[in-house]
Parts: sequence; structure tokens; C-alpha cells
Amino acid sequence: MPPKPHQPHLISEPEAEYTLTPEEQAEKEAYVERLREYLQDPQFRQTPGFPIGEDEDILALSDPPYYTACPNPFLPEIITEWQQERAELREKLGLPEDANDNGNGKQPVYHREPFASDVSEGKNNPIYNAHSYHTKVPHPAIMRYILHYTDPGDIVFDGFCGTGMTGVAAQLCGDRNEVEKLGYFVNSDGLVFEKMGDEEPIAKLGARKAILNDLSPAATFIAYNYNTPVDVIAFEREANRILDEVEEECAWMYETWHPHCDDPNRVKGKIRYTVWSDVFVCPQCSQEMIFWDVAVDHENNHKIRRYWPCPHCET
Repeated sequence: MPPKPHQPHLISEPEAEYTLTPEEQAEKEAYVERLREYLQDPQFRQTPGFPIGEDEDILALSDPPYYTACPNPFLPEIITEWQQERAELREKLGLPEDANDNGNGKQPVYHREPFASDVSEGKNNPIYNAHSYHTKVPHPAIMRYILHYTDPGDIVFDGFCGTGMTGVAAQLCGDRNEVEKLGYFVNSDGLVFEKMGDEEPIAKLGARKAILNDLSPAATFIAYNYNTPVDVIAFEREANRILDEVEEECAWMYETWHPHCDDPNRVKGKIRYTVWSDVFVCPQCSQEMIFWDVAVDHENNHKIRRYWPCPHCET
């Protein structure tokens, strides 16, 4: 069953404009009103972790039912819906029934060997760099664990989600290109193998669901935006508007003359990067030496010289 248009879902047609139908918009507005009613319940506001804020601020940040800037009262409904979708998907994929109580006395079917491979991922992924955050883990590293321990449609819980990389990883387990970037081989049936030629698959291609929680409202807000589709065209238009506005106001702070202010051939350039360098004092003449200027060999791939003379006394 495909996700509802307002349900968090990363894998979509590129450059597609994202809009809600009138029926979906009406459903969304109904959830907002339900959330407003919950916020007026004093007992609900006593929920541990409830943020300090006005109702209208919480409503403005929220996008119910899947994201609320407070404890989510719709979570039981969402899990029930996801469990039904999961059961249908398992039947479609030919996976064994594994419900805890299926009425026939069968025990749950689940077994995975411990994940024993080393995992090393760089931090130069565009998704990773879209928003900085402390203790952030690249989503490709998380994908390996989710693929190993879960099946398509399974529900993954991250109680300390930060910027929501677990949610990104769970969704991208259904993206063939992203899974193959991990070095795995995916066959035409959606079976994932450690490498081409292996006989036993290690996982099945397919998105997993994720429940993301964090005590920080800022973290959950970032996680929501990481894991929710947007109108790409409108986002780009608004981003460019903000960049133009900021540049008009602040660009002068990032301008400099080349080569020098007193050079008649000078031109104005923009500062793209600033190199911060250590400064040392020569033990012979007590003059300062800028490490970047004297120790870095700019003509030899910026390698660090083992020895270098003082530019003042040449010792």
C-alpha cells in the first residue's frame, strides 16, 4: 500500500511538485483540530517531556498526525495502521506470519545472527551535511543494521533520534540505488546480497517505518523536515529568496580586495573560505612565523615540510 501523500516518505519522483488533494487537505485540517483539543486537556499537558510553549506555537510547528511538536497523541493510530500495512506486505512478499497473537498458538518467527561486519562511513554525504548536529551518524551506516535486522514494512524505533538519520535510513532501504551504494548487490526480485554471486540473501529491498523521538523540540523539528516530502520547486524558490535577501544585507562583510587595497589593478572578490593558521615564535629572533606561510609547501600538493627556515632570520 503506497503511503498517504502527507505521510513522511523520501522516495519520490525528482523535481515533482508536492501538493495535497482537497480531501487530503481536509483530513489534515481535521487532525490539527484534534490536536488543538488534546492541547486543551490538562492531563495531556502533564505528559513527561511536554514542551514549554503556547498552543498556537505548538500547532504552527506541528504537521499531524505524523509530526507533533509535543508528545504525539496519534501514535497508537499510526502504529495500528502500519501494522496492518506490514501484515499485508509480508503476505505479498511471502514472508512468514510473525504476529505475537495470531490465534493459532504459533510462536513469533524471528531470527537474525549478530551483525559482525565493520561499518565505516564518511561524513561527506549531501544528506548528512544538510544540517549539522552533534553526535550525528551518517544514514548509510544505519542502513546496514536496519537491512540486517528487519524486513520491509517493519517498524523501527529511535528514542534519541537527533536529526532523524534513522528515519532517513529506514526509508532509503527501499531505494535500490542507495542500497547498492553500500556495496551490496540487489537482484531483480529485490533480494539483497553481500556481493554478486552469493547464494544466500542478507536482506530484502523495501522501506521500513520509523518512529522518531527526542526530548529536544529542535531535534524533532529537524528530523521531521529530513523525513517529510516538500514541494521542491517552492522550496528552491523560497531558499533563493532568502539567500538573495541575506546577500543584499550581509555580502559586504565577505568582500575583499585583490591583491591589495593600494594596488591600482585591484578587484573586489568574495571570501569563500578562511584558513586559520597557528603562529609560532622563532626561538632565535623572537619574530612570529605563520605556519601556513612557512611550513606548507604550496607547490607540492600542500604537503607539510619537515623543516623550514625562519623567514626573518633564516635560521
